[in-house]
Amino acid sequence: MTIYSGHLRKMRVQYNGADAPVEYFLNLYTSEGQRAHPEIALNPLLGQKLTVHYKQEIHCVACSRKTSKSFNQGHCYPCFTRLASCDKCIMSPEKCHYDAGTCREPQWGQENCMQKHFVYLANSSGIKVGITRGSQIPTRWVDQGAIQALPVFQVNTRYYSGLVEVLYKQQVSDRTQWQRMLKGQVEPIDLKQRQQELYELLSPQVDELIADLKKGDVEDNAIVHLDENSVTEIHYPVLEYPQKIKSFNLDKQPLFEGSLMGIKGQYLILDTGVINIRKFSGYHIELETV
Repeated sequence: MTIYSGHLRKMRVQYNGADAPVEYFLNLYTSEGQRAHPEIALNPLLGQKLTVHYKQEIHCVACSRKTSKSFNQGHCYPCFTRLASCDKCIMSPEKCHYDAGTCREPQWGQENCMQKHFVYLANSSGIKVGITRGSQIPTRWVDQGAIQALPVFQVNTRYYSGLVEVLYKQQVSDRTQWQRMLKGQVEPIDLKQRQQELYELLSPQVDELIADLKKGDVEDNAIVHLDENSVTEIHYPVLEYPQKIKSFNLDKQPLFEGSLMGIKGQYLILDTGVINIRKFSGYHIELETV
């Protein structure tokens, strides 16, 4: 028996190519935000019994202060209202207000939003459109539980990626049906063919968007269509997918156990239920492995 204790963060993932399952690692931290243990390799624990016990304590992932309630995956309320990473434009990048001079943290915005982004198509619970920084490929896709992904546009800022995404959302969803994703009921899609169909349909609107942007002080090649990229195939370490989904909520059920049957997205799949590790960032838990 081994017991680990610390505050949760989202699992680190390692993509090793289409022929190998993603490797997952759990990191636990002290209340001050220091590493509590060497990271825990989770793939070797498949088939083993795990017990998770929430210790009724949350520390903000940004400032480490103790908080009675978590906002936006592990933040205290002051950080939730202050940090640029928690602003509404993170979920809706087309609402970016950096150029208006009202960004909560201009330096953070410069380093994270005023950088190269990609608009992509992915297959997580069916086809979806999304955006990500170039540095987050393929991590972003793994975190969503996608089995396939394909970049379709390269853009110069997060704002531009949001504008393109809005056009594509007229035809495909930007959401993942997480229950369907976790049941493993997702069939492969010909993303290259679907990309071609969508581009033919939406290219007049994309061209109009580019033309409108060029009326302002926008550099050339701010939005570039990609038609030569290959599809990334992703496989997950899953022994058995659940037929029914029961989701563990640490606030309501602080103690649960079960055999680890798989890992997909940011979820641990036990034979007794599933838990979204990222959702409970900042929560102090004890993890017992047998």
